[in-house]
Amino acid sequence: MYPFDLFALSIDLARLGLDAQVVVAERMTRLARGDVAAGVEAMRMVTEKTLALGEVNAHLASAAAAGKLDHVAPQIVALYRRKVRANRKRLRKR
Repeated sequence: MYPFDLFALSIDLARLGLDAQVVVAERMTRLARGDVAAGVEAMRMVTEKTLALGEVNAHLASAAAAGKLDHVAPQIVALYRRKVRANRKRLRKR
């Protein structure tokens, strides 16, 4: 990876971290209510994390098979950013 690639990756990671903090705060607020919607949100959270891990493993396996593990990090960060951004948007609606 070139230095500029690492800089762009670090910016994407910072954005991911900020968005993830918002999602965690929104989810904690919902889970603290303890109602049926909180249970649904907890199940959704676990399911989403499991599916995301499977996607990441698929990206890693295909990159390893192609001998390009050094290029997979931006793809994984982009995948997580899409998922976190979708959660942020969904949680802000309610």
